[in-house]
Amino acid sequence: MPAVLDISVATTVPGPVSKQAASQLDTIFDSRAVHFVVDYDKIDVDGNRYLDVYSQIASIPIGYNNPALIKAAQSPELISALVNRPAIGNFPSSQWHDILKNGLLAAAPPGLDKIFTAQSGSEANELAFKAAFMLYRRKQRGEGVDWSAEEVSSCLNNSKPGSPDLAILSFANSFHGRGFGSLSTTRSKAVHKLDIPAFNWPQAPFPALKYPLEKFQSENIAEEQKCLAKVEELITSWHCPVAGLIVEPIQSEGGDNHASSTFFQGLRDITAKHGVVMIVDEVQTGFGATGKFWGHQHWSLASPPDMVTFSKKAQTAGYFFGNPMLIPDKAYRQFNTWIGDPARVIMSKAVVQEILAKDLAGQCARVGDILYKELEKLSTKHPKHVQNLRGKGKGTYIAFDTEDAGGVVKLMKQQGVNIGTCGVQTVRLRPMLIFTEAHIAPLIKAFDQALSTIA
Repeated sequence: MPAVLDISVATTVPGPVSKQAASQLDTIFDSRAVHFVVDYDKIDVDGNRYLDVYSQIASIPIGYNNPALIKAAQSPELISALVNRPAIGNFPSSQWHDILKNGLLAAAPPGLDKIFTAQSGSEANELAFKAAFMLYRRKQRGEGVDWSAEEVSSCLNNSKPGSPDLAILSFANSFHGRGFGSLSTTRSKAVHKLDIPAFNWPQAPFPALKYPLEKFQSENIAEEQKCLAKVEELITSWHCPVAGLIVEPIQSEGGDNHASSTFFQGLRDITAKHGVVMIVDEVQTGFGATGKFWGHQHWSLASPPDMVTFSKKAQTAGYFFGNPMLIPDKAYRQFNTWIGDPARVIMSKAVVQEILAKDLAGQCARVGDILYKELEKLSTKHPKHVQNLRGKGKGTYIAFDTEDAGGVVKLMKQQGVNIGTCGVQTVRLRPMLIFTEAHIAPLIKAFDQALSTIA
């Protein structure tokens, strides 16, 4: 990431070279979603340099061209993983145990000491759903009871009892991926789901909090209690058993929607009461962005979630779990050729070590508090354009609503700040963990100029 003083935008965004490159790319690859084309030594092929608080859709943890990651990329163990790419389930390298133990598991959520690796957030959630379904049926059969001949034959015809009716509960405005199972739990935008067959799974309301929180305490408590009651109603009345529940600590693609720790504690109580596996989707919130390594650590749960899925800043993907019963009853049930990508897990190890050694989650918490106060001042100056400011006490995971989110983002790019939107009218901040106090002033200045232009 370039130094703040290097912020410089000399062209329109995207610039002419970027437009030409995107047009050329479009002849062989759909480039309609391209913001601008990048030279990762210069950030922009037109020579423009940005303060990046979007960070590749929240997926860059410790900066571009980070020396620790370059060193890891040049290591013999990564070269071996790239050249040989082992089928991890069958032929793990002699280093695989230590790579996991000293990397991802060094930052495992409290109480979850086992891991299954994957290639993307969508796949991580799909695999977590499979684990939840297999656990449910295993409990139904009874420990040590083998599959029946009828189950074995019927599953190959996609029929009962081998292919049972089971469900995963998710929430309105959630986003959990674009695979077939994960897409059935995604509820944010029609563009993700239209034309795709979906499972008949329940959708619960996610609390629609009012801001500022301190002004609407009683209303927000009532809203969360209403949502919790609906969750329990759905679990107990759905047409088939609800084996799992998946929830984001902060609904990200759906608009940066928050709920209180009390709400999530209530979810844990309900899932534990009814034997429903609680899956916390930390694809966006994990790896320090909320000021703690894991977003759900803000909740002070009585017992850990059953599974925590991750990707993005981790530079790899998968899920953590603690209950040995979530390991399938037979080999090959949770399996694929690569089970993720060992090379990416090695890179993740370097990311974890850098975050822990430099306490970047703690830095994120400290800097986020300062940034939030500056944005509060901005909301007072531009009340029409900075509404429902949220994310206080959640590191740099900050967002606000505005009348023209796309227009704000476009103006911010011209000011040299790469930033993104989510939901319908939300501007979201997703800076890297190396974002410091020094970056706040140019960011706030750019916001002020952009919002003044709109006004």
